[in-house]
Amino acid sequence: MMNYMPITESHMDCPVRKLAEELIRRESVTPEDKGCITLIGDRLEAQGFQLERMDQNGVTNLWATLGEKGPTFCFAGHTDVVPVGDPGAWSSHPFEPTVTNSGYLRGRGAADMKSSLAAMVVAVEDFIESHQKPNGRIAFLLTSDEEGPATDGTVAVVEELKRRQTRQQHPEIDYCIVGEPSSKNQLGDVVRIGRRGSLNAEITVHGTQGHVAYPELVENPIHRMSTLITKLVEMTWDESPNSIFPPTSFQVSNVKGGSGATNVVPGTTSFLCNWRFSTSTDAQKIQKTTEHLLNILGFTASIEWTLSGQPFLTEQGRLTKATIEVIKEETAINAELSTGGGTSDGRFIAKLGCQLIELGPVNRSIHKIDEEVLLSDLPVLKALYQGLLEKLLT
Repeated sequence: MMNYMPITESHMDCPVRKLAEELIRRESVTPEDKGCITLIGDRLEAQGFQLERMDQNGVTNLWATLGEKGPTFCFAGHTDVVPVGDPGAWSSHPFEPTVTNSGYLRGRGAADMKSSLAAMVVAVEDFIESHQKPNGRIAFLLTSDEEGPATDGTVAVVEELKRRQTRQQHPEIDYCIVGEPSSKNQLGDVVRIGRRGSLNAEITVHGTQGHVAYPELVENPIHRMSTLITKLVEMTWDESPNSIFPPTSFQVSNVKGGSGATNVVPGTTSFLCNWRFSTSTDAQKIQKTTEHLLNILGFTASIEWTLSGQPFLTEQGRLTKATIEVIKEETAINAELSTGGGTSDGRFIAKLGCQLIELGPVNRSIHKIDEEVLLSDLPVLKALYQGLLEKLLT
């Protein structure tokens, strides 16, 4: 059993670390890939994988497979990263991987999710070395469009896989591991088995512009907006909440209104908001409820809706059982199965009907200044991924 341990020479020479550092050095700010997928593809091709590039609208996508028959075990992830912000605020160059005195590998993408990609590749290489003919197919689904709009990446590859699945009448993916940083305090303590849906809206409230000294001649849209937001915050969106998902939540992220003058009531004001919703409701119901509330309040308003993703929940089956077992064996942790957090590309892959989980590093530093991953976690993460291959394909 591989437990947590101090950094040793073996950790410093860890092949996962070496590949993760190569990936971190590539400034793949979304939707740029900067050669990350080519680097990974070359490693996979050397192991006998067949590579299919499915690039679309400047986004780099790869579907790679090894084997012809049996259940398909897919590793999924993204090579793109979020912008670094102010580079001067970082303790070291964000695209120069640095090992800290406290034993962390630091750099943009270290946790989200270039270490996961490196661990996946090395896990597959070691697995193939021991099992020349696994009982199934191994696949990789990689994209450089996850941190951005996510319109030309995984979703595009999945559409092609769905077409093939329909023609061939068998699943293109049976088990999928998404390498998102799922862990909270220790590697393996949380595994995502689903995600809430995400619905966005820009709501513009209309009023009557005029002088603040003549309230009888104006209709203040800011006051109306305040009333509307209060009602939306107080709303119970789930009629029958379930124990698997958190309750549906509503949040306002941006507010815009006013001319800048202190003595003018504006004619319109607008705000951006988001619902993270469970399987206890749906986007259409949220839209209808919001529009009905506007009618009750008697406000004139326009709404632009954008659905970012539907909620999904994986089937409790062989994959989740194997994941809990492997984490227990390698770390002695009893993993929590969770549906918390934001959205991921799992929402697209789940449409293929596969069993899907998200398992990756601690997410404490993702998208932050000085993003980092514990160096001693890298061989453990690789062992988790390889252990799942052992349980599901042998």
